[in-house]
Amino acid sequence: MTDIAAIQTLIDGAVHRDARGALLPLLHELQEEFGYIDPAAVPLIASALNLSRAEVHGVISFYPELRTEAPARHVIKLCRAESCQARGGAAIEAAMAQHLGVAMGHARKDGQVALEPVYCLGLCAIGPNALVDGRPVARIDGEAVTRISAEVEA
Repeated sequence: MTDIAAIQTLIDGAVHRDARGALLPLLHELQEEFGYIDPAAVPLIASALNLSRAEVHGVISFYPELRTEAPARHVIKLCRAESCQARGGAAIEAAMAQHLGVAMGHARKDGQVALEPVYCLGLCAIGPNALVDGRPVARIDGEAVTRISAEVEA
């Protein structure tokens, strides 16, 4: 669990009570600082912005990029957009899940790797594509699956 005092300090430094539209920037700042948004921060955020806890939770749960749990050490985001699917994305997803021992949309129990969907990386002409720890990887084939798997297992 994240240090509540550190969360409060970040909120106090970032929030001006009369600022409209401060919720998303604050959530991004918290996630950047701590790696995720601890659910214990929701009441603090709500109080600081004069919002209900339900409103804060609703925004956090709406955006897939916002996390309420610590991320895995390595995150692989596979593109599921139509272009990547037409180029064999489903087979790449199945191979990646088998190599890593984790289902799409989940993190492995040891916290080493997570496999997540993403919808279009803008590299449609050279798919299937992925982000491996934020780094774009294009033209993924069986060899690339093996290489990526070895990289995140190291």
